[in-house]
Amino acid sequence: MSEVRRRLGSLLGMWDTVASVNGKITMRGWASFAWADDGEFLVQRADADPPGDDVPREWLENSPFPTTSIIGYDDGSKTFTMLYSDSRGVLRSYGMDVDGAIWRIWRAAEGFNQRFTGTIAADGNRITAYWEMSKDGITWAKDFDMTYTRG
Repeated sequence: MSEVRRRLGSLLGMWDTVASVNGKITMRGWASFAWADDGEFLVQRADADPPGDDVPREWLENSPFPTTSIIGYDDGSKTFTMLYSDSRGVLRSYGMDVDGAIWRIWRAAEGFNQRFTGTIAADGNRITAYWEMSKDGITWAKDFDMTYTRG
């Protein structure tokens, strides 16, 4: 089994997703993870259900959905890179890793640093996660929580 398949296999499949800010649900949707190129890359696609009337207008105006990410492995540096694109035309490159039950994604960019931490449940059917952001790369604040439940 390749290093890519071994380390990323726990993400495979369809997931129901929920995002929330301060305990208030802002998005329900789905994410899928599937192998590409005989398992050398992992492709993530995500989209959101139509929002409810109670979703803040600011969130709607900045909604990135649908999104696509391609995850690949550099066997020289032993690291993963995730290339991200969304409906707004945003293109980003992130570092990424899955180490046992911890899934991490990070990006250092002047004025808009991001990081994601997810914990994969022992049964593999739920991921509890959160995104954080930082303007200076030093002081971090939670952006929103995410929950993935295997569909």
